[in-house]
Amino acid sequence: MFQKETLTNGIRIVTEEIPYVNSVSIGLWIKAGSRYENIENNGISHFIEHMLFKGTQNRTAKDIANSIDKIGGQLNAFTSKECTCFYAKVLDTHFDTALDVLADMFFNSNFDWEEIEKERGVVLEEINMYEDSPEDLVHDIFSQAVWSGNSLGMPILGTGESLANLNREKIVQYFNKYYHSQNLVISVVGNIKHITAADKIKAYFEKASQSNKSTSQIVMPSFVSEYTLKSKVTEQAHLCMGFKGVDLKSKLFYPMLLLNNVFGGAMSSRLFQKIREDRGLAYSVFSYPSSFEDCGLFSIYAGSKPDNLKSVVKLIMEEINSIKDKGITEEELYDSKEQLKGSYILGLESTSGRMISIGKSELLLKRIYSPVEILEKIDKVDIEIVNDIIKHIFDTDNMGAAVIGSMDKDTDIRELFK
Repeated sequence: MFQKETLTNGIRIVTEEIPYVNSVSIGLWIKAGSRYENIENNGISHFIEHMLFKGTQNRTAKDIANSIDKIGGQLNAFTSKECTCFYAKVLDTHFDTALDVLADMFFNSNFDWEEIEKERGVVLEEINMYEDSPEDLVHDIFSQAVWSGNSLGMPILGTGESLANLNREKIVQYFNKYYHSQNLVISVVGNIKHITAADKIKAYFEKASQSNKSTSQIVMPSFVSEYTLKSKVTEQAHLCMGFKGVDLKSKLFYPMLLLNNVFGGAMSSRLFQKIREDRGLAYSVFSYPSSFEDCGLFSIYAGSKPDNLKSVVKLIMEEINSIKDKGITEEELYDSKEQLKGSYILGLESTSGRMISIGKSELLLKRIYSPVEILEKIDKVDIEIVNDIIKHIFDTDNMGAAVIGSMDKDTDIRELFK
C-alpha cells in the first residue's frame, strides 16, 4: 500500500512498505532534465548528475562511493528528458547511511571548478562513445528531426559545443533554479514503515529551501515530418522512423502499449517475425513508444545491410498498412495483455523497480496508480479502442525518419519510402 506525505516546504514523500524483504530503495526525483534546457546549456542536467558524485563539504568522491560500497549497497543516478533521479538500494539496516549520503550530495555538493573541468572531459568521452554507437545515436537524431526547434528533441548528454559553454556559475545557477523543495519527490520502498522513513527524511529535508522563482515553462513540441541522414562509415544502416504518439496522461496510453506489443515490441510481434525470422534481413528490429507529460512518439528501429535497407523499409510499411487495414485479432489482444501485465508485475518484484515506478509517477503525474488499478486499465482495453488508435498512430502522411549509414551525404532517404 502506498502512502504519501507532503512536507511544509512542498517536498513529497511517497513510500511503500514491503515487510518480507531485506532491502530498502530510496530515490530523490528532481524535475529537471534536458527538456528544461536550451541550446546554450544543453546537457547541464546530466552534467549536474555527474557532479553530485564528485565530492561534498563532508565527503570526497571516493568517500561517497565507499560509504555505499562497504555496506554492499548500490548508488547510482540517471538523467532523462524530464527528470533526474539519484537512488540507492541497501539492506534495510543501512537505510540511515543511504539517506545520509543522498542528503549530503543534495545539500552539500562542492561543484569544485577543477572537478568540473575533469568531468567535462569524462562527459565528452561519453558523447564520443555514444557517437560510436549508431544503433543508439539514430534515436536521438530522429527525435531532433521530428521535434526540431524544441528542447524535447535535444540530446540528454548535450554536445561538445554546449558543454564548452558550461562553467561553475552557470551550473550553480541551474542547480539552484531546479533543485528545490517544490521540485523534489522522495520515494522509498522496502522493509521500512512509512512513519519511520518520513521522520528520518524530515530530519534532513525539512530545511530544503522553497524557490521564489518560477521554473521554465515547457513548450509542447509540434511533430515535424522530417527525414534526415547522417553519413557515417558503418557496417550496417541504422533506421529510426516514427509517428506522433500519446502523452503519459492520455486514455490511449495503455491501448498504445498493447498495440506496440503486437506490432513490434516483442519477439512474437509482427515486425520481428516478418523481418528477422521469416526474411532474415535484420538482427535487431523493434518498435517502442515514448510518452512524456504532454506528448509522445511511436518509433520503429531496424539495423540491416545497406543494400537491404529499402527491402526492410518496404516490409515495415507493408506491416503498417496491413495493421491499418485489418486491425489486430482478439487472440493478439489477449496475448498482448498477458505479456504487458506479466512484464509489469515482474518489474515490481524488486524494491528498486517499485521505487522508480512510484517516484516517477508522483513526479510527472502527481499521483500513483496501484498495481490493481494498472492491471484493471490494461484489462479494460477492448479491440475497438486498439484498432482506433492504429489509425491515430500510423498516419503515414505525417511521419519522419532518420538513417545513419555509409551513404552519400546527399542521399534523399525519402526515396526509401517510395
